[in-house]
Amino acid sequence: MVSLNISNKVPFFKEEEKKRAFLEVIGALVLRIISLRKAAEILDMEEQVLLKILDDVGYPFSYLEDEDIVKEREWKV
Repeated sequence: MVSLNISNKVPFFKEEEKKRAFLEVIGALVLRIISLRKAAEILDMEEQVLLKILDDVGYPFSYLEDEDIVKEREWKV
C-alpha cells in the first residue's frame, strides 16, 4: 500500500489520530455518507467550527444538492 503522508499536512490538529479522523470525515462528507452534524460529533467539535475549518481548506460544503446550488447561483436578489 502506498502512503501519501497526507495526515502530516493537516495543520488543524496536533494528534495523529485527530488528523486521520478529520481526513476520514472529509471523505465521508464528500461521499455523502454522513451529515455535517455527525462529522462534528465524530471530531468532537461544534458544527460551526467544522464549517470554518472546511472553508479554510477550500472544501465548499453545502447542505444543498448540486442542482439546488446551480439554481441558487442563478437566483438574483
